[in-house]
Amino acid sequence: MANAPATRMDLTHLRREARTALELALVDFAPTDLIERLAVASGLLEALVELPADSPPALALGPPTTTRARTALTDWQNWSAARKKLA
Repeated sequence: MANAPATRMDLTHLRREARTALELALVDFAPTDLIERLAVASGLLEALVELPADSPPALALGPPTTTRARTALTDWQNWSAARKKLA
């Protein structure tokens, strides 16, 4: 799925997941770098879902933004799981 273009529904779900992870990362005092990466991904996804899917900005920014968001989410999940193991 990483190489397939993201559908509007994919972007919406990814945006929701990134926003939730960002909120949890803030509450859990996650590392600043991780919070910032989640915030950037969340903000870009928020803007992208408002654009027509075939617009030049959506076509140019969509794939790298989905990759960025998925990477940040994976990093968040790993950080959160490691933190819970220490608790």
